[in-house]
Amino acid sequence: MVRSVVDRDDTDALSRTHVVLIGMMGVGKTTVGKRVAALLERPFVDADAELVQRSGRTVADWFATSGEPAFRQVESELLADLLNRPEPSVLAAGGGVVIETVNRKRLCQPDVFVVWLRADPAFLAKRVARKAHRPLIADDPVSTLSRLADVREPWYEEVADAVVDVARVHDREQRPKAVLAEHVAHAVRVHEAAGSVEL
Repeated sequence: MVRSVVDRDDTDALSRTHVVLIGMMGVGKTTVGKRVAALLERPFVDADAELVQRSGRTVADWFATSGEPAFRQVESELLADLLNRPEPSVLAAGGGVVIETVNRKRLCQPDVFVVWLRADPAFLAKRVARKAHRPLIADDPVSTLSRLADVREPWYEEVADAVVDVARVHDREQRPKAVLAEHVAHAVRVHEAAGSVEL
């Protein structure tokens, strides 16, 4: 269910405080992240919601009026600010946060523990509604998500400390979000206690 992907430096493991959930849109980062934060007794931040609150502009508005490069710039600045906070937190990152090299470097810092919530495009397409806040989704969600996944998944794997297979949990559990959160929280606790995830 949860597997170790990267064991960058065990000597730094106990200093890892920020938990960052990454993965494609619709995978459940926000819902699961809130539950993880409650289990770990840490504050929760949804990066996209925080960006809207700070800028007064929705993600769709950023894409439509300023373009994706401008959005990625403010997204990177926000990530840096959130990860510089001294208080341990749980962060649900935007699906495209791994696109920028500077963000991948930040996510690989020793005080960050990254969990990739992984699901295939067909599963995600059933869950992603055509909402205004998802500007990259076109008329064919499966094809669009497949294209995005092809580009992003190697980067997700590059920065991930642990991976949770979302669809498998949804297929087997009656309360999938709660179970997913328990898996993530357990991975974090094991990692912080022992310096690696061995599940």
